Amino acid sequence: MDKIRILQIGTENWAEEYNIPRNVKLIHAEQAQLKKKDIYEIVYLGRNIEEDEFDAVKAMSHSYCLFVEDSLVFNATTSKLFNQRMGKRLRRDRIQSFLDNEAKKYFPKPYGEKFSPEAIGIAQGFKGKVSWNGQYSVHLEGEFGSELRQIVFWRGNIPIEPGQAIDFWLEYKKSPEIEISMTIKQFVSGSLSKVMDSWEFSEKDLQDLVRIEGRNGGGVISCAIRAKGSGFLDIIGLHDRISRWDVGTFMVGGERYVTSEREEIFAYFDPGDLKPPLAVYFSGYKTMEGFEGYHMMRKMGCPFLLISEQRFEGGGFYIGSQEYEKLMVSIIDKYVNKLGFYADEVILSGISMGTIGSLYYGCSLKPHALILGKPLASLGDIARNERLKRPGGFPTSLDLLRHYSGKMDDEAIENLNERVWKKIRTTDFGRTKFIVSYMFEDDYDNTAYDKLLSELNSAGVQVYGKGLHGRHNDNTGGIGAWFKGQYERVLKDDFNR
Repeated sequence: MDKIRILQIGTENWAEEYNIPRNVKLIHAEQAQLKKKDIYEIVYLGRNIEEDEFDAVKAMSHSYCLFVEDSLVFNATTSKLFNQRMGKRLRRDRIQSFLDNEAKKYFPKPYGEKFSPEAIGIAQGFKGKVSWNGQYSVHLEGEFGSELRQIVFWRGNIPIEPGQAIDFWLEYKKSPEIEISMTIKQFVSGSLSKVMDSWEFSEKDLQDLVRIEGRNGGGVISCAIRAKGSGFLDIIGLHDRISRWDVGTFMVGGERYVTSEREEIFAYFDPGDLKPPLAVYFSGYKTMEGFEGYHMMRKMGCPFLLISEQRFEGGGFYIGSQEYEKLMVSIIDKYVNKLGFYADEVILSGISMGTIGSLYYGCSLKPHALILGKPLASLGDIARNERLKRPGGFPTSLDLLRHYSGKMDDEAIENLNERVWKKIRTTDFGRTKFIVSYMFEDDYDNTAYDKLLSELNSAGVQVYGKGLHGRHNDNTGGIGAWFKGQYERVLKDDFNR
């Protein structure tokens, strides 16, 4: 495991007063100087900083990871940094406890994954109906017995380090007559039978995240579901994520929201310099769970909000039930209001899958600008193109078509296309800029840009476009460079940054 680096600024040196855990690397500095582009997992201030130190300390720290001596009376510079980095106070008599019990939550590399349905094994004793719904879910139906017994298990093991914690989240649907539980066992590394530890989580426990810890050392983890009763059980997805306990999801400060249908949305807010605009970035397709675009957005300097979701394989394009979509808008509104900004002080942005989030929720939020790289809008056509233009290239598109349209025919394709275009067609974007970089030969959705021009019915809407030759994933570097360049242009020209 990588060590957690703590930059301690001040005259006293913790190494001379406290026991430094093995997983912590302490860097003591009396003066704050930016010698290299390191960002430390934790920064601690034992004294006030001066104006000429502000930029260095801010550059070396993450939001939510700045700690300040509890008794310190702030000068103006320290107060500004404390607010912009969402700082916390730390009492002197709590420093050893913090090192022993809290520092471990600030590890540098987050990790999360969703097990695919292909990894699910069905217990031999189950005699009911079993069907796989693409990469989305496994459907079991029949008699599960009168007592809880193993029904499914996941092939492959999850490593766990000594003292590490892992959060599990099970997405499922079932008949009311079915009762389930989840069993997790930790084996000795290299062994298939020697159990080091085990956990049993009831259906009530599974209403929330469940957490295990490597309390007996490292090893490997296996998971299984037990069930009883009769009816159906859909196993949609099992997610495992290295836990930060109570300080965030994926990143320190990361937030997790859940609908009544167990669908998740993740958000990470960084206040930047607290000045307009709020830049919202929707993550693109990614199988490793977490946020995308942190370092790029951090360099902008303004407040930013990262949005991510892990439904389906690689993401679900941010559309969903009425409850899901209402929750998404409320999350963004929450931070717009927190900053005291207006709609014309918001930018929505994304690349590829993230462009759907920007376009779709832009219809509700009507921001100052939409900055889009490789836009996708006709979700039905993306699935249609899987057959001839892109065979086997993006099967998630077929899962989306079946899930949201119920069928796979031409009518279902057009209905899914209309999901986005109907909202765009009926929205007044008269005060919004569309800044779009697209691929001429896009094999996912090659009509998005031209159709956007024809479907925007708003007087005064501004559209800036740049096309590059190639298929959807042929020139990601070129798209990314133009995307960042246009972000910087909008910040400079429209917000004097």
